[in-house]
Amino acid sequence: MSEEAIKLLNQHSIDKSISIKNEIPKNIQVNADKDMLATILRNLISNAVKFTPKGGTVEIGVKTRHGVSQHEIYVKDSGVGIAPKIKQKLFKISESVSTEGTEKEAGTGLGLILCKEFVEKHDGKIWVESEIGKGSSFCFTIP
Repeated sequence: MSEEAIKLLNQHSIDKSISIKNEIPKNIQVNADKDMLATILRNLISNAVKFTPKGGTVEIGVKTRHGVSQHEIYVKDSGVGIAPKIKQKLFKISESVSTEGTEKEAGTGLGLILCKEFVEKHDGKIWVESEIGKGSSFCFTIP
């Protein structure tokens, strides 16, 4: 699933000389709607590439917690980071935030709201960890 999303976004990452590392094991199993999961991954990877300057990195991975019935999937970048006041607005439809990427890429601000809806339909949670100038990690849980 993650490989398909990476292939779709490959040209944009090549144009920006961004390395995408897929650290999700091939044998990982999740109980999720395939199309919704693909949309979540595409949106998060696309955003990571958009907000990472030329020569940066994006990593997709999973943390499996023993004794917990959910996987934590993350998309981590070496991008510009997100200011705290913007972070708290990211997943709220009433606070739609649209920011230009590092190469003036446009966005609507709706991709993360869609991701939140799809994750919550699977009884998961989505959040962001970020530091200005050091990048961001968008994480979500899925059964």
